[in-house]
Amino acid sequence: MAWVVLMLSGMLEAGWAIALKMSDGFSRLWPTVWFAVLAAGSFAGLAWAMRTLPVGPAYAVWVGIGAALTAIIGMVWLGDGVSVFKIVSIVLIAAGVVGLNLSGGGH
Repeated sequence: MAWVVLMLSGMLEAGWAIALKMSDGFSRLWPTVWFAVLAAGSFAGLAWAMRTLPVGPAYAVWVGIGAALTAIIGMVWLGDGVSVFKIVSIVLIAAGVVGLNLSGGGH
C-alpha cells in the first residue's frame, strides 16, 4: 500500500509543479490555491509512505515520477520543446529509479 500512496504522491508532485508554473509567481489565485493543496497532499503522501519504506528508494520514486511526469506534461500540453535528448533523459530517470529499487534498497 505504501508504494501505491508513494506513486500517487509523485503524480501530485507533478500537479503542484504545473500549478506553480500556472500561478505566475503566486500572482494568480486559483493556481496558487491548487499548488498549496497539491503540495500538501504530495508531501503528506510521501511522509506516510516513508513510515515503512526506505528513504532512498522512496524519495527517488517520488521525485522520479514527479520530474518525468512534469516534463512530459510540459512537452505535451504546455509548449515545452520536444527533443530526443529530453526523451532519453526521462527514460534515464525511470531507469535510475528502477535501478535503485532492484539493487535491494527498496525491500
